[in-house]
Amino acid sequence: MNRLQILEYPDPRLRTKAQPVSVFDAALQTLIDAMFETMYAAPGIGLAASQVNVHKQLLVLDVSEEKDQPMVLINPKIVASEGSQTYQEGCLSVPGVFADVERADRIVVEALDRHGKAQNFEADGLLAVCIQHEIDHLVGKLFVDYLSPLKRELVRKKLDKQRRAAAEA
Repeated sequence: MNRLQILEYPDPRLRTKAQPVSVFDAALQTLIDAMFETMYAAPGIGLAASQVNVHKQLLVLDVSEEKDQPMVLINPKIVASEGSQTYQEGCLSVPGVFADVERADRIVVEALDRHGKAQNFEADGLLAVCIQHEIDHLVGKLFVDYLSPLKRELVRKKLDKQRRAAAEA
């Protein structure tokens, strides 16, 4: 299996709006498997196809401690939400940066599974945060967009400095 390259902020490709998935073929299954491998290796708890430069409405996640509850959401939509919670979020596309983001506390999600079967479920806590975060990626939004312009610029400078240091090493 191949690990995929994760795009990093401020790569403009992260701003591309994803298109709905309509074909559930072997190529899609291979992509899903590669996304899980990439996410687990990173390590992360969620990964949107947009983050690996595939602009389809597809995300994978696993918020379990044992990493044994993988979920695939295709063409996901949040159809209801309530409450609010603030969670310290990070992102595989914004490595080493964490910030408090306010999101809905409970959500109802409609999506397709990896075989195109409809699913409808409620989520709260970390699962709800992760789903909202990954769905944002599918519309070209990053968690740093919830930060003030000053904090966003500090994040960009920190990542530039990390990249320069890695290039020199």
